[in-house]
Amino acid sequence: MIGLSTHLSRMEIFGMAYRNAGFLSAVLSTTLLSGGGGALYAADKPEPLYALKSNHQHAPVAKKQSTQVGGRIAGRSKNRKVAVVNNSSEDLHVSGKRRVVGVQDVVSSAEIHRAVPGTNPLKALSQHPGVMFQSSDPQGLGQWTSMLYMHGFQQDQIGMTVEGIPIGDQEFHSFNGLNSAQAITSENLERMDVSLGAGAESIAATNNLGGSLQFIGSDPGHVRKATIGQTFGSNSLFHTYVRGDSGDLTKRGDRFYVSYMRNDTKRWKGGGHQFMQQVNFKLVDPIGEHSSLSTFFNYSDFEYIDYQDMSFDSLKNGGYYLDNFIGTPNGYQKAYQAALGIFPSSYSNIVDKTDASYYAASTTSRNYIGGTTYDFELADRLHWKGTVYGHGQYGRGSYTSPYSTSPNGAPLAEQITVTQQKRFGFTSSLNYTVAKNDISAGVWYENFSVNVDRNAYEEPLLGQGKPVNPVGSLPSPYATFWGMQFNSNSFTAYLQDTYHPLKNVSLHVGFKSILQTVRAGQTANMVSYTGTDSLAVGSVTSSRPFLPHISGDWRFLRDHELYFDIAENMKTLPMAAYKQGASPFALTGEQYEKIKNTIKPETNWTYSVGYRYNSPWVSGTVFAYRSDFSNRLQQITAGTIVNPVSSVANVGSIAMNGVDAGLVVRPLKGLSISSNVSYNHATYGSNISENGVTYHIKGQQIVNYPRFMYKANVVYTIGDFTTHFDATYMGKRNYSYTGDLKVPSYWVENAGVRWMMGKTIRKLTHSSLPEDLSIDFNVYNLANQKYISVSGENGNAMYGDYQSFFVGAPRQYFGSIRMSF
Repeated sequence: MIGLSTHLSRMEIFGMAYRNAGFLSAVLSTTLLSGGGGALYAADKPEPLYALKSNHQHAPVAKKQSTQVGGRIAGRSKNRKVAVVNNSSEDLHVSGKRRVVGVQDVVSSAEIHRAVPGTNPLKALSQHPGVMFQSSDPQGLGQWTSMLYMHGFQQDQIGMTVEGIPIGDQEFHSFNGLNSAQAITSENLERMDVSLGAGAESIAATNNLGGSLQFIGSDPGHVRKATIGQTFGSNSLFHTYVRGDSGDLTKRGDRFYVSYMRNDTKRWKGGGHQFMQQVNFKLVDPIGEHSSLSTFFNYSDFEYIDYQDMSFDSLKNGGYYLDNFIGTPNGYQKAYQAALGIFPSSYSNIVDKTDASYYAASTTSRNYIGGTTYDFELADRLHWKGTVYGHGQYGRGSYTSPYSTSPNGAPLAEQITVTQQKRFGFTSSLNYTVAKNDISAGVWYENFSVNVDRNAYEEPLLGQGKPVNPVGSLPSPYATFWGMQFNSNSFTAYLQDTYHPLKNVSLHVGFKSILQTVRAGQTANMVSYTGTDSLAVGSVTSSRPFLPHISGDWRFLRDHELYFDIAENMKTLPMAAYKQGASPFALTGEQYEKIKNTIKPETNWTYSVGYRYNSPWVSGTVFAYRSDFSNRLQQITAGTIVNPVSSVANVGSIAMNGVDAGLVVRPLKGLSISSNVSYNHATYGSNISENGVTYHIKGQQIVNYPRFMYKANVVYTIGDFTTHFDATYMGKRNYSYTGDLKVPSYWVENAGVRWMMGKTIRKLTHSSLPEDLSIDFNVYNLANQKYISVSGENGNAMYGDYQSFFVGAPRQYFGSIRMSF
């Protein structure tokens, strides 16, 4: 018996619908070692750490391909055997042998849900080779204080979607999307599909230089059910999750779920709270035999008091627990006095005392995002699929600045960047299977409009009122330092064909076209603050009519596979307001005029090749890749973090070579031992000159990403108990472009145990407790390691120190209980 993922419309399927019981769900116990590569194994064996999935729209099948319809499977393959087990866990078990092709990784629900409930699912992805996810908070939810890299590509170079809805470039000040942790509740995720290679031309994105990431949510169940989960933990964490599934409402299987999540915790250092709540809704409407409609909606409310950005100076001389003053005893008074030059005695050795003396920094974001996905069978081998969506966002990021004075004479002022974003768009594709070809073509269109203002709010004189609550309701600002408006139209189209000349050989050829135009206008400019007569105003267009992609897969002998992947990609010019990123519109008007006709979008050619071996007891993989970048844009910063001296530099070409190697061993029933190693050699191809000074960065490793990573994981299941342990070694990272300052290497370990106690207690006590009842206990940072996590959030300096990193959370404890009935 083999466990198989539920998203069967995009995978080769060995089954047909189980209709009579009125439900279908699947257990993602089938995972494979990736980097890529892996093995299918018997369902009673533990899962390896990695899962791999076809990189193409359709995998080769016998005669006809099975298609999922509204959560039911229409089995049309004659050469498959199906065994369906009806149990309370709603598992679908399928017999038969299946191989997967391509370089697409799958993060299973089992991996995601081993983490503490509410944890950012990117933390589960970070156990995979070549992936680095860093965060200053233990759950990884901070929008400003988290960062993702995959094989040397930063999060704004990775295309992402949630339930088919594009969520943009993941930058803190993103104009075209939404932070993935706020787009869907992690408990509702079925899996994440990750393209670690160069392809995925069908992804709805204009930034996928380094692959793509698709968040696939679970469908509502066919049986009426309620689920309740409660988590407690360090820092007074209180996480609540409630979900209700309607079950089938009609004979054809119409059904929905609605869920609510609330996450409330104190910060692990300093003071103040971090709060998030979220509502998810999904409706599935099967239409006929092989067609369906589904609607997804997400509301999120995010209010986080952020941790202090640190420098090596403040870390060494202020200590690991140095933080902003908010929420601490007499916090406002300390910040007030520091702004007057009267610093705490503990600051005596800090060189830049003022830049370590902020009262508060925060992030607030409220989002409404939703879409309807259609999947219609137009003919026996022809499907029309797409999504229509919309998104509205209100967000703000704030600092209480000791460098600005309020009109009443207070030496502090609250600076808040307020962003209002509206997006709408659609995707549409046709998929046709004929002879030995799987052909698809599609388009994506999106429009976004954004207003951004940097406002200033008056702080009170000492003892004459409460300071501005950065995550609460705001008074009227006393000034707008600057304001900008943006409007964009993006269009992509693709055509691809996967040809199967032999049963064990697949060849893929495709291309993608991109066109994006962005217009920016100035709505406010206080010259005394910005230091410039005008901000960047105008329009830029990024276009490339032909971005090719070629790949192949050969499955030879027994349990052996070779594959390759080659593609050219482009990231459209990034959009950011004044001093908020590596964008042409982040500059002054004068700077913009100088570069607007010469600045070019980032492009790259990526080549990858891999081998994998799979057997019931061992899975091994080797994956090598090379990327050649052109026109790499970087933000160069200096000065204070509230009003930095910023420039956008084309750091030229970058040559990146890397290799992943991994091994999974399953020596005993229930035991899985896995480890992987990653090496990345990514260096700048030329020196750079700024203001008449030449900086020697040629040959230096790119900033913020290590050359070497090692990860190990052990999962052991015996009866109703599952334990897991993972360890990660993170190598040194360049902190400055010249490499004179580096982030030190570190080890960090996590562990946990789960007891599926429902069945055991029912048997022993003959009670009516729900069978689906479990308790979990997890420990993060087991050895209480002190380390630097995120680096470069404020940009990186050419050389020397700068206030642009966060430290990681110390040891944390969490306990959870969950049941369904």
